[in-house]
Amino acid sequence: MALSKEQLKKLEDMANILRIESIKATNAAKSGHPTSCASMAELMSVLFFNEMKYSPKDPKNASNDRFVLSKGHSAPILYAAWAQTGLFPPEDVMNLRKIDSDLEGHPTPRLNFIDVATGSLGQGLSVAAGMAYVGKYIDKSPYRVYCLIGDGESAEGSIWEALQFASIYKLDNLVAIFDVNRLGQSEATPFGHQMDVYLNKVRSFGFEADVVDGHNIEALCETLGKYRTVKGKPQALIAQTFKGKGFVGIEDKDGWHGKPLGDKAEEVIKALTQNISNNNISFEIKRPSNACPNVDLKAVKLSEPPKYKLGDKVSTRQAYGPALVSLGKSCDRVIAMDGDTKNSTFAEIYKKEFPERYIECFIAEQNLVGVAIGCGCRGRTIPFCSTFASFFTRAFDQIRMGAISQANLKCVGSHCGVSIGEDGPSQMALEDIGMFRSIPNSTVFYPSDAVSTERAVELAAQTHGIAFIRTSRPNLDTIYRSDEKFSVGKAMVVKKSNSDKVLLIGAGVTLHEALKAAKELESKHQISARVIDPFTIKPIDIKTIVSNAKECGAKIVISEDHYPEGGIGEAIISGLALNGDRIECRHLAVREIPRSGPPQALIDKYRIGSKAIIEEVLQFK
Repeated sequence: MALSKEQLKKLEDMANILRIESIKATNAAKSGHPTSCASMAELMSVLFFNEMKYSPKDPKNASNDRFVLSKGHSAPILYAAWAQTGLFPPEDVMNLRKIDSDLEGHPTPRLNFIDVATGSLGQGLSVAAGMAYVGKYIDKSPYRVYCLIGDGESAEGSIWEALQFASIYKLDNLVAIFDVNRLGQSEATPFGHQMDVYLNKVRSFGFEADVVDGHNIEALCETLGKYRTVKGKPQALIAQTFKGKGFVGIEDKDGWHGKPLGDKAEEVIKALTQNISNNNISFEIKRPSNACPNVDLKAVKLSEPPKYKLGDKVSTRQAYGPALVSLGKSCDRVIAMDGDTKNSTFAEIYKKEFPERYIECFIAEQNLVGVAIGCGCRGRTIPFCSTFASFFTRAFDQIRMGAISQANLKCVGSHCGVSIGEDGPSQMALEDIGMFRSIPNSTVFYPSDAVSTERAVELAAQTHGIAFIRTSRPNLDTIYRSDEKFSVGKAMVVKKSNSDKVLLIGAGVTLHEALKAAKELESKHQISARVIDPFTIKPIDIKTIVSNAKECGAKIVISEDHYPEGGIGEAIISGLALNGDRIECRHLAVREIPRSGPPQALIDKYRIGSKAIIEEVLQFK
């Protein structure tokens, strides 16, 4: 239904009120991006006060429409919009960027109306696509997802990965809004106001798309209203706008990115105020349907204990698929996704069992992680995303932003280390432990057999936050009974005697090399060795390691299928140093870029196998 002139004027007034609030807030903060806010003022007014259905007093309501501000530097106008809904007093927006305020320079979920952190550009659309996928296929609820994207950030490849994903899955509940204001941070964007370039690109991805005057309230309302009737296609509104719109002497001028208006603020605010008929306008915001089902993720667990027997030879990557199926039987909100490696990560087992809960993301790892973050928002699902561990390095920025987003994200990386063999160094994850350890509040699992893999998957699902499970390619002996108890941050002592003279520590393939070394040390050198499996590399169980090391003559040999930087050795050695423990450590790791070859040959060549472990033990005085 067409809006009246009075309604359109109210929305125009709100756009200018939001502009003024953005100017005041950034001036008070003495930093920020008021011109970037100004170009999207009409878009925000129409979205928040005419288009979206949500409860202003309950921003996290599962049935609400979702909004993702991908161009996170425009946070002031987002804060101003929520203040105008009545969620908090408008004067609080003046606390922008203060150290004791949650109204940070870029949005984070410290605020109850923010689902994901944005600001590292190009990531919002993937997250929005994950939200939309869950809405359409998992929740089967009518909420819609809107993502506002800057034209500068549309140069990021992750935007185009997300467009492709949204089109493949016919996410007709997703609207991508491009704010094409022509100017970037340091110069004009590559395509300026060539609106046909944006239109043709987006349409080629299968979107229903339109170019609209981004400052025309009526055109915006009509286009967004039309999109609610589109079926089988995501939509893209490509808004032609001007940076600093309405700012006298600044509009469409270069050199004003990321700068408060300072002394010019008074003149600009005066001019904007003259265009406002009523400063005390109110809107009746459309309420959501409340059709979204209630979800309980707390009961997630393995539906039955692992079925492996001692001595069974199973790769930990192969054990991942059955573990996920077991979880899926207990909780229908466990979802899996992969980057076209599901026959190697064994995520395909989950797809066969629960095809409606599996998402193929193809070879687009940045989007894979972004979609997973979106799927986990508002506690709607527990997302597991898998690929070769080495390929998660491509999505490190998404993972880093996931931590800021307080995301519930489970990453499972297979094909770690030189033990994968002939595929060579491009496929060998040798940095992944260090990468995931560096993520704040992350949990890093490194299971060493099929049973511990299943338990790692279970614990990852039960632990909110970012978790990484490192799985291996070689078949390994099952060394744990199915009823073995595992805990986050608790190491496992797998071999022990009262006469142990040295402590060996390994994980994955190197745990088995340590066991092999212990056997040979005893039979050939009459040296009894204790063996520990850390199980989680973060948090690392320093207490157990220290107490056992002291019982073994304060001597440790650590072996890992990883570069020395950031891996198991550094985690243990730094822990020992912080505790002030005088324990002699020898650290075996892959210390050069490896080459192709048979797995055992590579393990021996790069001195992480049983032979090297024995040599190090024999060098202790």
